[in-house]
Amino acid sequence: MAETKRKLPVLDKRMTRWLMAGFLVLMIGVFAAGAGAIFVFYHFGKGLPDYRQLATYNPPVMTRVYAGDGRLITEYAVEGRVFVPLEAIPRRVINAVVASEDQRFWSHPGVDPIGLTRAVFAAVGQKLIGSDRRMAGASSITQQVAQMFLIGREYSIDRKVREAVLSFRIEQAYTKEHIMELYLNQAYFGYASYGIASAAMNYFNKSLDELTIGEAAYLAGILKGPSNYNPARYPDAARDRRDYVIGRMQDDGYITRDEEKAARAEVITTRKRDETEQIVAEHFAEEVRRDLADRYGSDTLYKGGLAVRTSLDPQLQKLATEALRKGLIGYDRRHGWRGPFTRFKDGTDFAEQLRKFEDPAGILPTWETAVVSDVQNDKATVALRDGSHGTIPLAELRWARQALPEQHVGAAVSAAAQVLHPGDVVAVEAVTANSEGVAYPEKFYGLRQVPNIDGAIVALDPFTGRVRAMSGGFSYARSQFNRATQAQRQPGSSFKPFVYLAAMESGFTPSTLVLDAPFVMDQGPGLPKWKPSNYTDEYLGRATLRIGIEKSQNLMTVRLAQAVGMDKVAEVAESFGAVNKLPHNLAASLGAESTTVLQMVTAYGELVNGGKKLTPSLIDRIQDHNGKTIYKHNVRSCEACAAETWDGQGPPELKDTREQLADPASIYQVVHLLEGVVQYGTAAGSVGQLRWPLAGKTGTSNDARDVWFIGFSPNLVAGVFVGFDEPRSMGPRETGGSIAAPIFRDFIQAALKDEPKTPFRVPPGISLVRVNKQTGRPAEPGDARVILEAFKTGTSPFDQQSITSDADLLIDNPTNTPQQPAAGGLY
Repeated sequence: MAETKRKLPVLDKRMTRWLMAGFLVLMIGVFAAGAGAIFVFYHFGKGLPDYRQLATYNPPVMTRVYAGDGRLITEYAVEGRVFVPLEAIPRRVINAVVASEDQRFWSHPGVDPIGLTRAVFAAVGQKLIGSDRRMAGASSITQQVAQMFLIGREYSIDRKVREAVLSFRIEQAYTKEHIMELYLNQAYFGYASYGIASAAMNYFNKSLDELTIGEAAYLAGILKGPSNYNPARYPDAARDRRDYVIGRMQDDGYITRDEEKAARAEVITTRKRDETEQIVAEHFAEEVRRDLADRYGSDTLYKGGLAVRTSLDPQLQKLATEALRKGLIGYDRRHGWRGPFTRFKDGTDFAEQLRKFEDPAGILPTWETAVVSDVQNDKATVALRDGSHGTIPLAELRWARQALPEQHVGAAVSAAAQVLHPGDVVAVEAVTANSEGVAYPEKFYGLRQVPNIDGAIVALDPFTGRVRAMSGGFSYARSQFNRATQAQRQPGSSFKPFVYLAAMESGFTPSTLVLDAPFVMDQGPGLPKWKPSNYTDEYLGRATLRIGIEKSQNLMTVRLAQAVGMDKVAEVAESFGAVNKLPHNLAASLGAESTTVLQMVTAYGELVNGGKKLTPSLIDRIQDHNGKTIYKHNVRSCEACAAETWDGQGPPELKDTREQLADPASIYQVVHLLEGVVQYGTAAGSVGQLRWPLAGKTGTSNDARDVWFIGFSPNLVAGVFVGFDEPRSMGPRETGGSIAAPIFRDFIQAALKDEPKTPFRVPPGISLVRVNKQTGRPAEPGDARVILEAFKTGTSPFDQQSITSDADLLIDNPTNTPQQPAAGGLY
């Protein structure tokens, strides 16, 4: 026992030496590992991108354009992204992403050592069996953020180490929440979806807070490889990946067993974004896009995340588009059938050829392309792309008379073979009844034709200048040219109200008599004499200004412009913006100077509002990506609106600082005259039948190359133009009254359907006096045609017999001053 006790100190010394040696080795190892780590961080940390840029995250965000009611019109983007702050993203979406991509995201320092170790062992196992697959599953969310923003996705050991170094630095600099926000807004989900919000909308037509657990799990799962889990192409892989994420969510305690079961039972159903949410207004949207690009540049437009609230009224836009298309189709049908798109050869496989046939631009959504398979005397049979067959009855072919030169048509259609032949490829539309309302059987179709004529319509608020609707052509797919803003065309007689306004400003009255008789003017040496004429070649003799504008008599307008002076006419027309610069020749008084639909509608709007200057606007407000308003159309100040308390004061009054363009009384006289155009004149047959107070003016240029109607109610003004893009005659007997006015009628009738019958506002200084419509003199007992005429105070027939000497206007050739008219007279 004593000997044993003597040996213990020897054992203690040996153990102590081993412990000391082990400790030294451990310390050396730790020192070496630390030095190695320092070396790695130093070596691979050199030249790394500056991670501090992540503090201010400004990703390319789409610009969204909204209608006046907040519905989406269109989006402009390089990357289809909508930025959403983390606090606005539902927790179940975040949990699904964490479960799918980085289980220990909330606890690791930037690199997940457990996940990394597991991935390394998996990679070694793959190498042992001869696989060349890359190491998968090793990148944490923080590492993926480093990839996205700083170093790219190139695969190499060097890059992976640099990625890890950056991840540690990012975790030291930013909160987990900020890193997650960066990730969810930057990641690509496929389907042109950048960021989780865009993915939710593009895959499921839902906002983030509407996503189910199953949908959130699917979106989280496809981050691994969007193209590999496309539910349309790879439904099984998509379901398996989603279910894997759902299982991880349950394992990690994010959802219950019952929620897991319900989520797995969901069918993955992708949904396109609702067409009801997006509005068909391509020409309007393109005008807005050009405006934004001019204001802020392309980078801000496509990457700046602007929120643009426009003036567009979706319902009015729909009505305007429908009315314009209906009118263009109606004109086109009156002038005949130009033939099929193409004709397949006999003996070939019509069905196969039809499947390969590319539809021509301009086919409407309700039309289908079909091939004629059989023609009988009273019908044609057509084959459709879906393999079904339909019938075009003779009644639906009678309009299709052969189109002849100069807008003439051939013989009446009495048999289907006059129009169609087997192999013809045509457009058809399902019809349910004939023109008399008699029902058709199922699968009956009408023959359709894309018009080769085009036009535009604009509707505008006359008090604010806000454009409520705009259609610049039959089909944006066929032509992006906006005929409402880009087409410079002659307005014809729709310009005449500004000649008459110049006269009212110069002391004339609606009852002033003007001579309607042939007019000849010497244009100077070597030039032929100018001989304008009326459209009907009929002359009224002495007639009132009211009758002159209602019947749109050219010679009365020329004489009136001569008496007033073209300087005055130009001053009025240019101040109202009807034209940019009016030549000082008499032909310009008949609408020979080119202008646009938007300019004319704006000028008429200034008539409606009593002469206040309007700036037409398609944009109400623009906000930047932070929600700050950077533009407003309405810039009127309102100091009283800032009152913090109500002390019995009345409502605040907004001062109207806009320029007054003319005497409101003179303007009302013109408006009153234009009511007569609708009630008794060139628009009576089409617009005059409506029950609302309306006014307006037709316009037809020389040889009917341009036809117009600009009209208005007390609260809405709209203008229509129709013509060929390469100007040519629209045919005999075609006028603004026969083509443009019916389009306006169809639009305004639907637009005012639920509106009260508000009369036009009568300004101070106007007296409504009963007069004989034919003579303009005070009405007497027994007069057949008596109307209320608008006179300025002191100018009615009861006050004086004539404001302007009739003799000045009765001279056949009032001056020999050379004028330079446009080609021919205008109606």
